[in-house]
Amino acid sequence: MTSATVSSKFQISIPKEVREAMHIKPGQQFEFIPMGSVIQLTPKTSIKDLRGIALGANPEKYRDRKDRA
Repeated sequence: MTSATVSSKFQISIPKEVREAMHIKPGQQFEFIPMGSVIQLTPKTSIKDLRGIALGANPEKYRDRKDRA
């Protein structure tokens, strides 16, 4: 597990091994999502980046509204 320290300006540097593993680029934006005592850090995604994400998905086996209780 890798750790980082909050600076006096409340900034945190992302450790190199994490940046490389997650392919983080300079200028990339993130969202902070508080979840109880945990903070989830998620890359911001634009609608443009999501285009084609479901390409090739097979919708035949999805549940329909009438299947729900």
